[in-house]
Amino acid sequence: MYRPARGTLTSRLQNPYVVFFAVVSGVIILAVVVALLIHFLAFDKKSYFCHSSFQILNVNYTDQLNSPATQQYRALSGRIESVITTTFKESDLRNQFIRVHVVKLRQSGSGVIADTVMKFEFPRNNNGASMKSRIESVLRRVLDKFGNLEINLPNEITTITDQDAIHLFTQECGARPDLMTLSEERVIGGTKAEEGDWPWQVSLRLDNHHHCGGILIGNKWILTAAHCFRSNSNPSRWKVTFGASTTFPKKTERVNTILIHNNYNSGTHENDIAVMELSRPITFDKDIHMVCLPEATQNISPGSTAYVTGWGSQINGGNTVVDLHQGRVYIISNDVCNAPISYDGVVLPGMLCAGLPQGGVDACRGDSGGPLVQQDSRRLWFLVGIVSWGYQCGLPDKPGVYTRVTAYRKWITQQTGI
Repeated sequence: MYRPARGTLTSRLQNPYVVFFAVVSGVIILAVVVALLIHFLAFDKKSYFCHSSFQILNVNYTDQLNSPATQQYRALSGRIESVITTTFKESDLRNQFIRVHVVKLRQSGSGVIADTVMKFEFPRNNNGASMKSRIESVLRRVLDKFGNLEINLPNEITTITDQDAIHLFTQECGARPDLMTLSEERVIGGTKAEEGDWPWQVSLRLDNHHHCGGILIGNKWILTAAHCFRSNSNPSRWKVTFGASTTFPKKTERVNTILIHNNYNSGTHENDIAVMELSRPITFDKDIHMVCLPEATQNISPGSTAYVTGWGSQINGGNTVVDLHQGRVYIISNDVCNAPISYDGVVLPGMLCAGLPQGGVDACRGDSGGPLVQQDSRRLWFLVGIVSWGYQCGLPDKPGVYTRVTAYRKWITQQTGI
């Protein structure tokens, strides 16, 4: 009784149209598979990181080259990066070269060694030895472009993993994810921060409850606001958590010492600064590492962009949040901030204002002690302010007022050695 069905099926399979479409479909599928395979092998690109060290013979190493905040460090690093970038962009590797960054300037005798990380994109089937040979060939042309700098080319170009590159960046200050991956992306979008976006931000917890923000400035030092300790300054009752979430922190450390500025004045908010020493040094990684501190002479221009981060309430009088948030604000001069319509003269020289003229973006309750940061031309982030005080949150002409970090640079060094 089942034979008619089998007979019908057989006749359909032998139908010339069915056979034709089956063959065509098979050819198309095979062509697509082959095309994808060719694309994957020949055109799909993979990122490669190279580490190299350039010896600079006619520049004497000084303390001014010990910090990326100094003009000398920026100028020398920027010049090296510019020459290498120009050389590769004018070579046959212009399409493979992505970026270069000087991760450290260090002493070599009386001279200087510049440790660099370069990023390239080559096809996945690229021969590693051939790639290195081509890179070294281009680098030999760099010598002609350094002008009066006497440079020794690196003895070896070392290919390193993505994790090795990130490790090099995290040992220095001020690197965010876009810099650690040498990405061209600069956009900071939205109000909620992702893990690792602001790796120096910490939560200061009093009796296991978020109380204030803080800023990682070394492997065992946290910078924050003095007013965070008005209710309690006993180190044994404080903990520091790291990561973008206060509910599920990536790391928790105990506090050994709390040092509050001797001249802190709660009435005027003057000298609103303190440091905490952790019970043990922490190991930096891509999600937890320090911000750069500015030089005392660093200029902070009115109108320039800054970012404030924290777990503070989103509206005046609201509750704190569990996920780290970020806000883009603009530096406001003390003269404007002290206008009668604003704070009418109570903003002191050791303070810094930042916000929007129309309000709406501001630090709020729970953000105290957290960072106000700016990015320099080399994409390193510097701490310029510590959340201190303000009238309510986000009102027009009532911006946030921050402790001006440059004014306390000497005090920070005296307390921490940094």
